[in-house]
Amino acid sequence: MIEFWLSAGLLLLAALAFLLLPILRGRRQQAEEDRTALNVALYQERIAELAAQQAAGTLDAAQLAKGRDEAARELLADTEGAEPLRQGHLGKALPIVVALLVPLLGLGLYLHYGAADKVELTQEFAQAPQSPQDMISRLERAVQAQPDSVEGLYFLGRAYMAEQRPADAAKVFERAVALAGRLPDLLGQWAQAQYFAANKQWTPQLQALTDEALKADPNDVTSLGLRGIAAFEQARYQEAIDYWQRLSLQLPEGDASRAALQGGIDRATERLKAAGGKPVEAAKLTVRVELAAALKDKVKPDDSVFIFARASNGPPMPLAAKRVSVAQLPIEVELSDADAMLAQMKLSDFSEVQLVARVSRAGQPTQGEWIGQGAPIPSRGQGLQHLTIDRPDQ
Repeated sequence: MIEFWLSAGLLLLAALAFLLLPILRGRRQQAEEDRTALNVALYQERIAELAAQQAAGTLDAAQLAKGRDEAARELLADTEGAEPLRQGHLGKALPIVVALLVPLLGLGLYLHYGAADKVELTQEFAQAPQSPQDMISRLERAVQAQPDSVEGLYFLGRAYMAEQRPADAAKVFERAVALAGRLPDLLGQWAQAQYFAANKQWTPQLQALTDEALKADPNDVTSLGLRGIAAFEQARYQEAIDYWQRLSLQLPEGDASRAALQGGIDRATERLKAAGGKPVEAAKLTVRVELAAALKDKVKPDDSVFIFARASNGPPMPLAAKRVSVAQLPIEVELSDADAMLAQMKLSDFSEVQLVARVSRAGQPTQGEWIGQGAPIPSRGQGLQHLTIDRPDQ
C-alpha cells in the first residue's frame, strides 16, 4: 500500500500546482493592470490639458487634433505587449481554500468509492497462504469485495469442500449458479455439496441437478463421480462401476485420481460378486474410418467428419459420437459410454448398434454430403471395426 499512497501523493501535488498557479501568476498580471491604468489616466489628463489650451486660445483646431494623435500614439506604445485585462477576479483566498479542500475531498471520495481493500487483497494474494484457513479467509474477503465474481465464489466453494464445510459450499455454489446460469460444472458442484451436507442422502433434487448437468455435458466429472458415490452407497454397484468407468476415461494418463477411482471400481466389483451379481462388461467399440479414393477430390481438408454409433432398433439419436476432420482420415477412434450424447442413452444400454461416419461441410452431425455405414454389431466384445465413407448422404 505504501507505493499506492506515494503515487496518490504525487498526483495530488500535481493537482495543487494547477490550482495555485493562478495565484503566482496573479501578481504579474496585477502589475500589468496597474501600469495600464496609470497610462490611461495620463492620457486622459493630457487630453484635458489640450482642451483647456484650445479654450484659452493657445491652440487652434489643427494643433488640438495633432496633440490628441500624439497622446494616443504614446498610450498605444505604453500598453503594447501587455497581457489582456482579466474579465473576472477570483481573488487570492478562493484558490487557496480550494487547494486545501481538494485533497480532503479526494481522500473522502476515495475512502467511500475507492478500492483500497481490493488493492490490499491483490498484494496479499501475490503471497502464498500460510494455511488452508488463511486461504479461506482471503477468498471470503475477495467475495465480499466482489460479490458478483463467479470465479471467486467457485474457488471459495471448493475451499469449503476441502475443509469439510459442505453446507457453506452449497450456499456459495447456489449463488454462483444464480449469477452465471446453470452451467454443468456449477450444477455438479452444487449437487455434490448438498449431498454431503445432507449426510449422503440422495434426493429427487440431486437427481434433477445431475441429470441437467449430464444432459448439457455428458462428461461432467463432478456429476459422474457423485452419481457413482450415490450408487455405491445404495448398493447399486453396477451403476457405480459404470459411472466411475466413464469418469476414469475423462482423466489424463498418470493422474493420481485414476488409481483412487480404480480402487473404488474394484471394491464395487467385489461387492457385486459377493451379492451374487456379475459385472457387466463395459461397452466399447474401436473403429477405423477411411475415405473412398473416389471422394478425395470432392471434399475439403477442414470438412467435419462425425463418427458415431446408434441403436440398430431404437431412436436415431447417436449413443456415442466423436468429431474429426477430413484431414485426419484415415483415423482409428474408440467409442464408449464416455462419448454418450445423453446420460440416459448410453452405448451399454443397447445390445446391438450400427456404426456411421458422415462428412458434413456445414458441421451438422445429422446431415451432410457423404456417408459410410456398417452392418449391425453387438455393442460389446468386438474387435477393430472398419468403416469407409463411400456414397452420397441422402
